[in-house]
Amino acid sequence: MMKLSALLPLTLLVAFNTTANVTVNPIYKLEADPQLGKMVTPSTAELCHVAKGAVDYLALGEGYDPGIITAGMTRQFGGDLERVKQTLNFICQVEQEDKLAGTSSRLMDSAFIATHFDVIRWMPDKDQAQHFSKNKPLLKNIPDDKILLTKYYIKLAKGSAVQTPDTPYALYAIPNDEKKLSLEQANANPDLTRHQLTKQDVLTGVLDKKSLAEPMVWLSRYDLEDSLMQGTVKVDITSEDSRDITSQFFNVHRNNGIGYKRNLNKEDQGRYWYFKKTDSVMGYGKDANYKIPVYPFVTVAGDLAHLGLGKLIMLSSNGESRLTVLADTGGAFEDNQYQLDYLGGYFKNWDDYINTYRTFPDYFEARILLLKDKYVAE
Repeated sequence: MMKLSALLPLTLLVAFNTTANVTVNPIYKLEADPQLGKMVTPSTAELCHVAKGAVDYLALGEGYDPGIITAGMTRQFGGDLERVKQTLNFICQVEQEDKLAGTSSRLMDSAFIATHFDVIRWMPDKDQAQHFSKNKPLLKNIPDDKILLTKYYIKLAKGSAVQTPDTPYALYAIPNDEKKLSLEQANANPDLTRHQLTKQDVLTGVLDKKSLAEPMVWLSRYDLEDSLMQGTVKVDITSEDSRDITSQFFNVHRNNGIGYKRNLNKEDQGRYWYFKKTDSVMGYGKDANYKIPVYPFVTVAGDLAHLGLGKLIMLSSNGESRLTVLADTGGAFEDNQYQLDYLGGYFKNWDDYINTYRTFPDYFEARILLLKDKYVAE
């Protein structure tokens, strides 16, 4: 097994293969005989749903979302964008064939996985992690051979259709001055409301005082901060007359352009997200009009610019392995090749989350799977 502690700093080892015109990064290595253990993927049907959504997004083409719709790190292994899509399509093909046949899913058979996929072992870039490890033991203690697996979740909240003392903070739709603008048009205009206000400015109520944006639902400060951090929230909304309660999903739409600071608490972040109503849980998309539908337990978020959207990733610990699709990202994943974020379900608060994941490992072996050339459709 490769030990990164025996290598030179990774920043010195990333090489450029001029013949193949690709960057070769040594934190990724093909495994000839991967030990995958028992497959425990919770739902191969939902894995297929996420895979299909990722394929549909990738089909929009590199010009639609440059730097994200890309083969990413798999290019050094001959995994171009088409092969990434074929890998995801194969997942759905197998799932659907087994369902029609009434047999157990072959995706739950580690021997089937080893036979049909090239298995790329991913070791963490510990040099990157050390830049942010101060007062963060999880980063400081990343093993040589496992990545850090943090967890995120779909926030469950109680809200109100009107502002109340218990729910004084709103989730806002994008400001009125850009409702008819595309993302590209809005980002090119620095004078728009969204670009002028920090989160702290918004919390003063300036959007309401000047009627600059529509408040869609009102939340407590705790639920607001959690919603901004998690990106998706399902709110039980009490009507204005308190007689009815309806449920509604909200997903992040556009932000104010302020970068996420990994060394700041969530309350102190200047980044602010405006939201949009959705019918389900949504993952990555450069704008809210086209995002990937995602499901818990089969979705991970990560560094899309380096890994490339839509990677099929196996996570292994204690002799068990689960398949996931890289279909989301977050502010903490810029230049981050040591961590993934696992979509872990629906929770009201951090206490619920911690109680559920108390015994769940913090570090996992990570493997990126590519359908072998001989199984790729002509």
